[in-house]
Amino acid sequence: MAALRVLVGVKRVIDYAVKVRVAAGGGGVQTQGVKHSLNPFCEIALEEAVRLREGGAAAEVVAVSVGTRACQETLRTALALGADRGVLVEVGEGAAVGPREAAAALAGLVGRLQPQLVLLGKQAIDDDCNQTGQILAAMLDWPQGTFASRVELEAGAVRVEREVDGGLERLRLRLPAVLTADLRLNQPRYATLPNIMKAKKKPLEVMAAIGVPPEPPLLRVLKVEEPPARQGGERVENVAALVERLRSSGRI
Repeated sequence: MAALRVLVGVKRVIDYAVKVRVAAGGGGVQTQGVKHSLNPFCEIALEEAVRLREGGAAAEVVAVSVGTRACQETLRTALALGADRGVLVEVGEGAAVGPREAAAALAGLVGRLQPQLVLLGKQAIDDDCNQTGQILAAMLDWPQGTFASRVELEAGAVRVEREVDGGLERLRLRLPAVLTADLRLNQPRYATLPNIMKAKKKPLEVMAAIGVPPEPPLLRVLKVEEPPARQGGERVENVAALVERLRSSGRI
């Protein structure tokens, strides 16, 4: 089996440990002065690509991000975790980059880099859209394997085990293909200090978006609100009192 190139999409998101707060005006969430990190599902996809390379099935792992210049930090993290080089498809500050726009940018980059396999996280923890991989596969007219919990490469194809409601589904896809990583695909490694230092010398290319639709995005956030504060509990003496309390509050 000839060694192949794997393109891995990585996204910069607010760190999962940060308490997200609504920005003034309700147009979004606070991002200034807030810790950002690599999306956990993208990290799983990257780990799988690095393992394929370490096993000899892949020749090169290219980490790609679509976003502002701040995403270079995320790409450096991906390089420290094992990617060979990084590419930032840069967009302006305040530009709306949803699943459709990200998929269009990735599709344009696929035409340039000619990877045989594209690995993405199944979703991002900021918007939870779970759409980019599917839209990208449709744009490229490539087979897709979503929610992958196991990946095996073979001559000209990839076998994917994916989780569905009824259990596990096994697919065989002809390459090139698009895969999205589920939580159980692997356990990502930690970036060691030597690899963090080496990542600073790895190539990172910044380029303009290719193929991003010029028309306005189809999805627009109207308003973001904090969830209502949880009220304290109330103790009642017996079941009859509980029923009466629920009836008076309009719950039943």
